[in-house]
Amino acid sequence: MYYFETIFDISYLFLVVTLGGIMLYKSNGNKQYQLFGLMAVILGCGDAFHLVPRVYSMWSEGGFEANIVALGTGQFITSITMTAFYVVLYYIWRKRYNITKQNGLTISMIVLAVVRIALCLAPQNAWTSPAAPLVWGIYRNIPFAIMGIIIIVLFYQQSHKNNDKSFRFMWLAITLSFAFYVPVVLFAKEFPPIGALMLPKTLAYVWIVWMGFSEMKSKIHKKKLK
Repeated sequence: MYYFETIFDISYLFLVVTLGGIMLYKSNGNKQYQLFGLMAVILGCGDAFHLVPRVYSMWSEGGFEANIVALGTGQFITSITMTAFYVVLYYIWRKRYNITKQNGLTISMIVLAVVRIALCLAPQNAWTSPAAPLVWGIYRNIPFAIMGIIIIVLFYQQSHKNNDKSFRFMWLAITLSFAFYVPVVLFAKEFPPIGALMLPKTLAYVWIVWMGFSEMKSKIHKKKLK
């Protein structure tokens, strides 16, 4: 299992950062693809703070117990970057579907992100403690879940309204990421095997990034044929 997870984590980080870098480099001024590239880089770099210490802990002599500070700190940083991930995804939605109004919705998303980050910064989270309280894991994920629900609904509505074939499953990928994530938050401490749900959750994020990359690649190919 350690071999599998190590290969999986390293491959995932390399893939999303590489895809993000390619999108930033080849976006050719396209704001939507620039945002996609930025989002992918944020995702990969942020998750690296959690996954690299995790891989190290799996193979170190002291194991996870000896690296609790690094693991907790990494989890804290990842929580912040994932918040940024969804803020960028929201702006991708605005750019893709030419949303010029709905400023109240934008303010709501930013407020939710700020509340989420503020809750993550609270010392009661005890990120570096082996006995971090579950209740604070729930508190900080409430605004995060609301952000996710809003974005799921937004992409579902607009992709169907605009017959957007490239992003028709974006809402589903986001839904799956939360469906796999929530049980881990609630039950992984009491039932550690549930933590394995983080693997399909990660694949859901790869799917989100791949949708943007695949469309950009397709458009570049069409331009070359012209």
